[in-house]
Amino acid sequence: MRYLLCLFFVTLLSASEKNKTFTASEVTLLPKPLNMVLGKSSFSIKKGIKISFENDDQKQTANYLSNLLKSKTRNQSKLVDGRKADIEFKTDNTLQDEAYTLLVTPETIIIKSNSRAGAFYAVQTLNQLLSEDGGEGDDKVKWLIPSIEVRDAPRFKWRAYMLDEARYFHGEAFVKQMLDQMAALKMNVFHWHLTDDAGWRIEIKKYPLLTKVGAFRTDSEIETWKSGKTSGEPHGGFYTQEQIRDIVAYAAERNIKIIPEFEMPGHSSAAIAAYTWLGTKGEDIDVPVKFGRHYDNYDVTKPDTIQFVKDVLLELFDLFPSDVIHIGGDEVPYEVWEKSSRVQQYMKEHGINTPADLQIDFVNKISIFMQEHGRRMMGWNEIMGKKLHFDFEEKKDDEEAETELAKNVVVHFWKGDINLLTEAASKGYGIVNSWHKFTYLDYKYKGIPLEKAYRFNPIPEGLDEKYHKNIYGLGCQMWSEWTPTNKDIEYQTFPRIAAYAEVGWTALENKDFESFKIALTEVKKGWDALGINSYKIE
Repeated sequence: MRYLLCLFFVTLLSASEKNKTFTASEVTLLPKPLNMVLGKSSFSIKKGIKISFENDDQKQTANYLSNLLKSKTRNQSKLVDGRKADIEFKTDNTLQDEAYTLLVTPETIIIKSNSRAGAFYAVQTLNQLLSEDGGEGDDKVKWLIPSIEVRDAPRFKWRAYMLDEARYFHGEAFVKQMLDQMAALKMNVFHWHLTDDAGWRIEIKKYPLLTKVGAFRTDSEIETWKSGKTSGEPHGGFYTQEQIRDIVAYAAERNIKIIPEFEMPGHSSAAIAAYTWLGTKGEDIDVPVKFGRHYDNYDVTKPDTIQFVKDVLLELFDLFPSDVIHIGGDEVPYEVWEKSSRVQQYMKEHGINTPADLQIDFVNKISIFMQEHGRRMMGWNEIMGKKLHFDFEEKKDDEEAETELAKNVVVHFWKGDINLLTEAASKGYGIVNSWHKFTYLDYKYKGIPLEKAYRFNPIPEGLDEKYHKNIYGLGCQMWSEWTPTNKDIEYQTFPRIAAYAEVGWTALENKDFESFKIALTEVKKGWDALGINSYKIE
């Protein structure tokens, strides 16, 4: 009898120590994974937890996980090499790049991947699954992860967020905050718009006036296009090369590659303000106060201008390990080339019939230079020479180009007939789809509400399935003409960035807007805790 009573109390004690079993409604992940099966009970994060790894990449991710657990749960963990542990990173060569499997039981957590990216994304999933359970005080709170099996992989390999810092400089701390939020949402490309008419934001050692002159303006247009109002305040700022290297390393730790955008041959007023000889007109100008399209370009017929572009690119190659460099190429005003006798003479001598052909001739030369240095060019879809600006008065008479764009260029679709995209994809070009009607974060929520952002499909209707592989993915763009403060940027970005994250990651058949909103509500709690200024979820 005494034995049975003792056994009863041991059983009772064992039952009381069992961890919570989570219900399906309590477990939400964003972006939604490929497959998820919930089990019983949960894994508890305790002091002295051991994390094992099999290679250096896994060691780096294990260390990231250790720091994350310490910051959230205050529990110190220990890294061990290849041994049995509470959390184990393992290699599975059958998995594709960025894919992972995650198995959580009450005893262990097993993470399998074929790349550092896959292991890192498994950690981001763990972070979303981690929750508090218990009373007040560190000794009473339990940190639990539900027993679960997750198989996951992204739909697209290119999941980008673009920040425009040419219009307004936002600073290193803000950029790192955005990189953290991108990583949590499994986004992997930070497209950094660093040069434009309104400012040059990156130190170039060979051309110091680019930042000494080009990074500062005396005033800024405010409210909206042609408002006639200005802030009355000067604006400026730029990143040193040391800061750039630090940010690039910070992004790499989070499996994010940074694609810098060096605008050419248009949107170049800040550079021309610094070095007059770069322009076609040969006129001294100031960095513009007004936003929009300005009517001088780089004079691409001058050897000195070509050398300038190559010199800047060489410094960018040194700073950014990315295989892709963005050259902009949008909204080039051809009028200055058409009025320049020097440019017209050059075109005649080289058999170039239209300004659009001149632009493609220039772009192709720079593409070859990039290729020689192991890089690949990317540009907005105007670089194909197709007429798409029917709404711009100064572009209405532009002719289309006869010259073919080099095939190794990545075309960044943002505007025009969607058939331009399908045509480019069918010709073998790599495409990133950032159709402005769906992906421009500077547009008001009335124009692009959360659900419209979520419904965006980067693969257009009617594109033959054999060309789907040419659609690399999507980008969402945060142009900053009318968002001068960091809080303004946050308001326009959050929560729509989460919709684009799920567009890029989640299989089409798994998407569901209502379940997305439930998961988003949980994610927003984290944004609120960080003080991020987000728009309401509707």
